[in-house]
Amino acid sequence: MTTVLEQGNITIHTENIFPIIKKSLYTDHEIFLRELISNSVDAIAKLKMVSYAGEVDGELPEPLIEIKVDSEKKTLSVSDNGIGMTAEEIKKYINQVAFSSAEEFVEKYQKDPSQQIIGHFGLGFYSSFMVAKQVEIETLSHRSGSEAVHWSCDGSPAFELTASPRTEPGTTITLTMMDEETEYIEEARIKQLVKTYCDFMPVTIKLGEEQINKQKAPWKDSAQNLKDEDYLEFYRYLYPFQEDPLLWVHLNTDYPFVLNGILYFPPIKPDVDVNKGQIKLFSNQVFVSDRCDEIIPEFLRPLRGVIDSTDIPLNVSRSALTNNRTVRRITDFISKKIGDRLKAMYRDDRKEYVRCWEDVGTFVKFGSLKDEKFKKQVEDIIIYKTTLEDKQDDTPKVEVQAEEGDAWQDTEEIAGNDGYTTLKDYLERNKEKHENRIFYCTDPGSQATYVDLYKNQGLEVLFMDSFIDTNYFIPFLEREYTDVKFSRVDSDLDNTLIDEEPSEIVDPKTNKTRSELVKELFEKALANEKVTIQTKSLKSDDPQGTPPAMVILPEEMRRIQEMTALLQQKAADFPDMHTLLVNVSHPMVQNLVNLSGGAIVDGGGTSKTGELVDQMCQHIYDLALISQKPFDADSMKAFIERSNSLLTQVTERL
Repeated sequence: MTTVLEQGNITIHTENIFPIIKKSLYTDHEIFLRELISNSVDAIAKLKMVSYAGEVDGELPEPLIEIKVDSEKKTLSVSDNGIGMTAEEIKKYINQVAFSSAEEFVEKYQKDPSQQIIGHFGLGFYSSFMVAKQVEIETLSHRSGSEAVHWSCDGSPAFELTASPRTEPGTTITLTMMDEETEYIEEARIKQLVKTYCDFMPVTIKLGEEQINKQKAPWKDSAQNLKDEDYLEFYRYLYPFQEDPLLWVHLNTDYPFVLNGILYFPPIKPDVDVNKGQIKLFSNQVFVSDRCDEIIPEFLRPLRGVIDSTDIPLNVSRSALTNNRTVRRITDFISKKIGDRLKAMYRDDRKEYVRCWEDVGTFVKFGSLKDEKFKKQVEDIIIYKTTLEDKQDDTPKVEVQAEEGDAWQDTEEIAGNDGYTTLKDYLERNKEKHENRIFYCTDPGSQATYVDLYKNQGLEVLFMDSFIDTNYFIPFLEREYTDVKFSRVDSDLDNTLIDEEPSEIVDPKTNKTRSELVKELFEKALANEKVTIQTKSLKSDDPQGTPPAMVILPEEMRRIQEMTALLQQKAADFPDMHTLLVNVSHPMVQNLVNLSGGAIVDGGGTSKTGELVDQMCQHIYDLALISQKPFDADSMKAFIERSNSLLTQVTERL
């Protein structure tokens, strides 16, 4: 026989419940309408389900949710023709849900209202009490012989349950608004809320006689049923007055989780905030949030579109996510589908892939930096603009993994015909000229002279000129290709570009070569210890077509300075210490030697000729420098003054 130690009643202080609901249950009061409409959609869906089981007599009515407002009575009502409730179901689902918790539980959420409580309180119906001073339910169950009931509560623990004259199955929720919440009986406000939260619910929503929701959710449809114009129309509806997207990915899976969605690649603007997501999160076609950072991989946040899943755990307000295993698996799934889409596009429509690359490449490179799985997936389809001429017919092939399965297939690589190439193809193509060395350009404008120099000698240059390239991706590639050296075109020149000058003595008095004389001329004229003068003969069939001088920035020193500036969150200054490479084969430089008379002596530096030589050396340096960096106001003023003085002296000699 069991011994009874104590008997009694559990004490529940229900008066503590409603203050929590009114102040802390939801962040935004406006979502009460979303919750009521969601409940109505659920009720209609349940009626459809029981009809399949043969529990409904006759045909089902056309699903409908009606919203009515009465400004005089300050009431708003939401009606549906769904499954309805009996008096017993009212007691079970309305009365007991919110009043079934022990005092200790209530006290816990008074202390920390940010805790999840939707799983404990259940129905979003109780969000109504955030805006209403009285809530009424008029309902009739679909079950034959049921009696309609009326439930009423004024926001206190007390409620009233009476008979109702209702004759049609379904439910009507009527809210009498608080004085400070009367915005929710304005028709314009109701339309705005329905458009925001309930636009794509699968049931017609009417305000008066007007349907106020779009109803059709394209992401729930099969991709086979949608045309390009359908995707574009949906994008323009979500993001009006924006440029059309570059491409899109349709997501659809029901195992191991349910997920639908459409993600769009927008053109990337210079001021895009990569940390701010613009993808809209839905749960069963109900809008939840315009931020879903926990679901979308960081590198894909600038994408736009819709994600819809009932398997994403939400907190009480349905506006924050819990980072659990399902969320991580969904994140991996999205990354993989994006990678599959890009690989298929690379394989099947290379021309379109190249067209989109300038924008899409930012996502791909950022993803490669952030996600090892994604990097493995896309590493063979990362392309770079190249100086390679459009002459290649016997182009090499690369392996691209098929979208489905693990089989690999060879695909024609068209780089060289469209101005783009992969890194592997670049290395293979140039291994005879410069094995395991990559020449690249980060600024086509300021580095144009250097690029032309390489092109004229048949050396291929890659353009890596985006912010992510210069600051992050090149160092990343160097870690990936440890045996490959990356050299910017304005760093130390490759020997291929240099023509070895014979040590010809041009000044019998001093036994100095042309290079030695040129070096002395420039060192004297510039008088700057931070500028190292080198003299080389640049290889060219037309010396006049080569630059008379070039500023060279040693790769390692420049990298250190750029990294320091990046860490300090400022633009990198042009390094004071740099090298001026003077092209001794250029006619202008040779004329300088002749003009100087082959002598650098005390008196010569102060003569008219010596002054002209100094100014010409300075001018050659200015031209080399100005091609690398813009002059500030003072530097530009000094440059103009020197140029005017030089031209004056030249014209005096004519």
